[in-house]
Amino acid sequence: MGKAAKQEYRLENLSCASCAMKFEHNIKNLPEVEDATVNFGASKVSVIGKATVEEIEKAGAFDGIKVTTVKQRQPEKIPFFKRKENVLTVISFVFLVSGIIGSFVYEESHPLSIGLFIVSIVVGGFDLFKGGLVNLSRFYFDMKTLMTIAIIGAAIIGEWREGAVVVFLFAVSEALEAYSMNKARQSISQLMDIAPPTATIHKNGKLIEVDTDSIQINDVLIVKPGQKIAMDGIVIKGTSVVNQASITGESVPVMKSIEDEVFAGTLNEEGSLEVKVTKRVEDTTIAKIIHLVEEAQAEKAPSQKFVDKFAKYYTPAIIMIAILVATVPPMFGADWQTWIYQGLAVLVVGCPCALVVSTPVAIVTAIGNAAKQGVLIKGGVHLEEIGRLQAIAFDKTGTLTKGYPEVTHVEADVPKEFIQKVMSIENYSQHPLAQAIVKYGAKEQIHSIEIEQFQSVTGKGAEGVVEGTKWSVGSVSWISSISSVSFEVTTKIEQLQTEGNTVMLASANGVYQGFIAVADPIRTTSKIVLEKLKKAGIRHTVMLTGDDKRTANAIATKLGMTDVEAGLMPEQKLSAIKALIGKYKTVAMVGDGVNDSPALAAATVGIAMGGAGTDAALETADVALMGDDLEKLPYTIRLSRKALHIIKENIMFALGLKIIALLLIIPGWLTLWIAIFADMGATLLVVLNSLRLIKVNK
Repeated sequence: MGKAAKQEYRLENLSCASCAMKFEHNIKNLPEVEDATVNFGASKVSVIGKATVEEIEKAGAFDGIKVTTVKQRQPEKIPFFKRKENVLTVISFVFLVSGIIGSFVYEESHPLSIGLFIVSIVVGGFDLFKGGLVNLSRFYFDMKTLMTIAIIGAAIIGEWREGAVVVFLFAVSEALEAYSMNKARQSISQLMDIAPPTATIHKNGKLIEVDTDSIQINDVLIVKPGQKIAMDGIVIKGTSVVNQASITGESVPVMKSIEDEVFAGTLNEEGSLEVKVTKRVEDTTIAKIIHLVEEAQAEKAPSQKFVDKFAKYYTPAIIMIAILVATVPPMFGADWQTWIYQGLAVLVVGCPCALVVSTPVAIVTAIGNAAKQGVLIKGGVHLEEIGRLQAIAFDKTGTLTKGYPEVTHVEADVPKEFIQKVMSIENYSQHPLAQAIVKYGAKEQIHSIEIEQFQSVTGKGAEGVVEGTKWSVGSVSWISSISSVSFEVTTKIEQLQTEGNTVMLASANGVYQGFIAVADPIRTTSKIVLEKLKKAGIRHTVMLTGDDKRTANAIATKLGMTDVEAGLMPEQKLSAIKALIGKYKTVAMVGDGVNDSPALAAATVGIAMGGAGTDAALETADVALMGDDLEKLPYTIRLSRKALHIIKENIMFALGLKIIALLLIIPGWLTLWIAIFADMGATLLVVLNSLRLIKVNK
């Protein structure tokens, strides 16, 4: 028997963490469903088995949850003040105020006042009671169940005004929580809207506008100035400046010409481009980012697992306390009505909503903010671990350095003529050092000339005849063996080698002519980044590289790194990471996501450079810096530490306000409206506190 298919759906109106758990439970109970997982942060559900949209919506009818397929464009959102539940809340408030005025004009027990309070309760709390009574009949105790018991109890003991106030404040709390959660999820919805739904393609000699879902690999997109690129692909015609901020987080546009890669959702700013599609819509970089960000928000962080476990025991404990408060004092002669009222207030103040939402809303906001800045954090667990980092290990090539060689020093009697001769020979070589010289010549607007009898000398260099003279270009040892190099020049060469340069010498007919130093240059941002990391509290920074010790030490000294380990094979890098974990507990490894896979996997947090368009980086690492930009690392650590701090604050707010409210029982000051204010206040405090993470930027 084959494995049941997995279907994913997007959800509307999912604003309550406990409702998400109940919704998941209801879907799992559908006859042909094997399993279901609700992702509260991303507002999605994954279903394994057979279930129609109608069946899933029925499972979420208790909270008015609407379901759409993943590929469907999201329906236009109803403005906050036009939502049915918010309109009913306003009507409920009007009747509540009318009832309060009536109780001043007549008295609270007057039929008119009671009638107005009842209308306020019914209008504002109909959905609440419907869900609460169903839960009560099934002995399922969530927030709605506790509120329903409290309001019915208030009505039984004649506290109509209190009941109406509680219903109104609860409705306001729900509306504000829904608004805040939607605000927290905005970063994902903005990512989803980045890529255009349609594109113009060139087919059979005609230009046709089609849905992106129907575009195939090798189709040719026509992208006009000011349009967004709809699919990942390769430029086959045209030159333009493209703004890639939506993918990499970098606002500086990038020049694109033939053979350059472009990404779906990026903005073509100037020229017209023709782009050959290389990936289907579901495989584009932006699609993968959205998927990974949503998956990240589903993964529970350690603090969230603790809160969920705590909440499981917390709710039954509150119900027991409420029963004891309502029954024990009257057994010793106290007034039954007063203490039943206090017990109902305990039920209201004990709602676990603020506690349950304290962690996920912070994680959703932080991961969403990071994605907008071009940092992909693949889960709450990694977000928390980054905040605890003590040491960071860096690969050298392509991480601290640019990853490709550049000419750093030229010494010759006539440098331009010297470069012209050398680049003319190196033009025929595919060696990276040779190409660095050719690029340098082109940059200096030096043109190569014709050469004859080119020959590559394995392990030494290359030679050829330039304008009738035999030139040899290559290693220090080779050229020194065929020509005389002065002590002064040798000293300079040794100094450059100590600083991490590779030096190539040149001779003409056996006579030394000059040298060129080439190095993999340090990124201009590396030193600044390492200083920022120290300020952020990183105790130890170490370079792990396969390069020779002399080069590695020179670079580490320039950057002010704590330590360096050179000449390492991949398995030795792995051992070095394990040793660091033994010493510092939490260690990150920053690498390119391909060569450093073992070390990235072994580190507490694996951070890959250059995630944009690099599948290996997206899949291997726990964190991907999409713009190949090391400057995003200090930002990521600041964001993670801020998130950890806010999560701790949220848990303290959620429990602290409730403990203070519960202590008001002792002098008998706890009222139903104070209880709902404490619950609503705690919920709003944790949500608004979490939204501060939106403001953390580079």
